[in-house]
Amino acid sequence: MLLFEDPVFASRMLSLLTLSIHAIFATLGVGLPLMIIIAHWLGIKKNDEHYLLMARRWARGFVVLVAVGVVTGTAIALQLALLWPNFMEMAGHVIALPLFMEVFAFFFEAIFLGIYLYTWNRFDDQRKHLLLLIPVAIGATMSAFFITTVNGFMNAPTGFQIIDGQMTGVSPIEAMFNPATPTKAAHVISTAFMTSAFVLAALAAYRLLKGAQHVYYKKALHLMMVVGLIFAIATAVIGDFAGKYLAKHQPEKLAAAEWHFETMEGAPLVLFGILDDEQNVRFGLEIPYALSILAHNHPQAEVIGLNEFPQEWHPPLFIHYLFNLMVIIGVWLVLFSFVYWWGMRRKWTIVTSRWFRRLIVASGPLAMLAIQAGWWMTEFGRQPWILRGVMTVEEAATQSPYVGHLFFFFLALYLILVIGVVVVLRNINQRFPLEQDLAHEGGERPWITK
Repeated sequence: MLLFEDPVFASRMLSLLTLSIHAIFATLGVGLPLMIIIAHWLGIKKNDEHYLLMARRWARGFVVLVAVGVVTGTAIALQLALLWPNFMEMAGHVIALPLFMEVFAFFFEAIFLGIYLYTWNRFDDQRKHLLLLIPVAIGATMSAFFITTVNGFMNAPTGFQIIDGQMTGVSPIEAMFNPATPTKAAHVISTAFMTSAFVLAALAAYRLLKGAQHVYYKKALHLMMVVGLIFAIATAVIGDFAGKYLAKHQPEKLAAAEWHFETMEGAPLVLFGILDDEQNVRFGLEIPYALSILAHNHPQAEVIGLNEFPQEWHPPLFIHYLFNLMVIIGVWLVLFSFVYWWGMRRKWTIVTSRWFRRLIVASGPLAMLAIQAGWWMTEFGRQPWILRGVMTVEEAATQSPYVGHLFFFFLALYLILVIGVVVVLRNINQRFPLEQDLAHEGGERPWITK
């Protein structure tokens, strides 16, 4: 079995497993603080206990996700050292600064989150309590930013010189603010906000489908669908900038993702399809000039083809399907949430129907799937490099024969964690039902006008 025979392949699969699990909790960990802030602010502005209660209930679940995110994040740090020792030996002192700053940002976030939860109902002026959430959101966002700069550095390494196989003249700041950082960090943060909004909307829609008719769930659903629409549009705009970054700095990744083999002007964009042995696309949907527009904002612009690069530099061509999946889900979320928003404004009954709410429930998992597809495309699309143009994955990996066994150990650990999260969140929901929270909030909030 290749997983046990090839330590490089086993290291890649274990990293893929860990990053995929961590992406779930990290995405929600970055996005939820802003959703809590929005709900809390609306509760104060509208003098509405339902929005205040959203903030409190979402904060309870957020604590659980943060705790599990710490575990999976620690596993990533451990695996960097164990699975990729040659990479860490060469570049560890370069990425040490953003890794340290990421840990600092997390502690900054966790401290204020604890204070925010502990001081609930202890402020006569809720605006002061709301201020405690701002450091939480800043910490979560900066945590995502710093860790993303590491990934950006791996895609566009800068801020050093290679002399006799060693990195010298290192500038950690220049390495952090590499050409990939602006679009990559903005895309990661915006998709975290978008996904968190759709996940919360999906939970509210699910409760309505199960028979709950309380206005709390309707308000939560409407709020998160509108926020989801805003950040879905923002993600699409940033994604366009990301495509232009690839065209300039990683043209081989863009060419592989688009199955674009020959350099040409007026290049079409290909969706779906099957690739034969002669690099011909069958059953694909071709959009004329779209790839040139995506890459350079001009329908007749020249786009570099994959055949311009050595064969050993070619990323795996299956990233085409990952790119398609990410884009199609993104477009769907924009259109679907716009229909909901417009339908609510026009009082269309269709947007409150059961089948439409089932689509809303599906939007949460779909948004998370788009996140995963985007990360898989980013990481597989960088192959064969772990540090583009400097070190390959094979050169960076451990040669230990036991990595395959570790894969199953971590797989079991993550299954336990995921099941544990579901059980704990269900227990929290059962222990603090909405009706009990409403009665408690209404009795202890003198600023809520009855």
